[in-house]
Amino acid sequence: MRETPLIGPYDVDDVLAWDQEGPRTVRQFLTDAASLAESLPDRSTALNLAANRYDFLVGFAAAIMRRQVTLLPQSRASQTLLRIAREFPGSYALTDRGDAIEGIDSVSIQLRGDQAPWPMDIPRIPPDRVVAVAFTSGSTGRPVPNKKTWGALTAVAQATGVRLGIKAGDRLSVVATVPHQHMFGLEASVMLPIMHGLAMHAGRPLFPADIRSVLADAANGWMLVTTPLHLRACVSESISMPPGGLILSATAPLPRNLAQQAEEHFQAEVHEIFGFAEAGSIAERRTIDGDRWHPLEGVHVAQDASSCLVQAWYLPTPVPVPDRITVDTDGTFVVHGREADQVNVAGHRISLGDLNQLLLKIDGVQDGVFFLPEEGAGLVTRLMAFVVAPGKTSEEIQQKLRAYVDPVFMPRPLVCVPSLPRNATGKLPRESVNELARQWLEREGDGA
Repeated sequence: MRETPLIGPYDVDDVLAWDQEGPRTVRQFLTDAASLAESLPDRSTALNLAANRYDFLVGFAAAIMRRQVTLLPQSRASQTLLRIAREFPGSYALTDRGDAIEGIDSVSIQLRGDQAPWPMDIPRIPPDRVVAVAFTSGSTGRPVPNKKTWGALTAVAQATGVRLGIKAGDRLSVVATVPHQHMFGLEASVMLPIMHGLAMHAGRPLFPADIRSVLADAANGWMLVTTPLHLRACVSESISMPPGGLILSATAPLPRNLAQQAEEHFQAEVHEIFGFAEAGSIAERRTIDGDRWHPLEGVHVAQDASSCLVQAWYLPTPVPVPDRITVDTDGTFVVHGREADQVNVAGHRISLGDLNQLLLKIDGVQDGVFFLPEEGAGLVTRLMAFVVAPGKTSEEIQQKLRAYVDPVFMPRPLVCVPSLPRNATGKLPRESVNELARQWLEREGDGA
């Protein structure tokens, strides 16, 4: 297979990344990456922990130049990092300037600031070379490592850009609220811009006012890579946004009514990506157009009587889809939720994801989750719900919920909380919700 370049269609002095400190050109990026590569230790794996997206890209590129594999931890928690370091002996950490990780050898990403004369050779990478290891989010169990080849990362980036209508010469700025160590963040906020010659914002705005400020600074239009959680916050706070962009959402189902509100609020189309760590992004849809997902170019989803498999040229073997889906004859499919989300109460079956979507339909509910404790865990073995709804009472929410939910699935109790323990990508790890339930029961008692 032919080697492919590290970056896509840029001129040498094009802006590849920018933030409050100013622009970084392609020339500067290649200089920074080559300089860092020379200083890296002779190891096989590196945990890239850089919070700055440009610094992360420099570290990622430098590791590739040294034929090192980048580890993408799903969390910065010290125990998570130490566990990964034990699983990949000899690993070191690439960190922001002045940062260090206790118990792990660390290299600070130092940018020289000078620029090499042109021409400079742009590195070319074999498509079958493993360049990264991504970990499942751990929302349904212990995180599992997944190897990612350069061919897989570039193919997904190219196909996603084509599906979204990005053309050569579009100088959109890609702004992201998701971390670049997460698979969706890596694919959409790092690989997609560098494969299509776009400008990548190096920061990570989280609050609506910060998002508006960054989008307003985008010189040639913008693309926002985000999650339903951040979209809901922007719509709820009603902060006006600069028009003329494109929104790409993932990590959790996006309710159609929220997508419609976001399109009106941002004056931009809202698209979703469907994927999972084992295969990466595999399909796209414009949420307001319906439930059907359209596989990306080169991706085929096959269904038989017992399972569904994703096939693509860059996947060494077909990958099972962890969700329940129905594939149509034209290759599009509908997602019904994860098998692990299915609950059976008094002979009635439903997914927790569907219940969560019904909960979010209620006016005033900003966030919420249904939860079924495991039997034998010392918790009540009936559906519970935790809801973020400022100014609302549990009784008010329960009353409105009855219009949507079968009585057997009504949560008892429904607990109003200030916030839910979501991780950096907006997901709710089961262990975090389990701990929330345990703490509530300790305060209230089993008879609450």
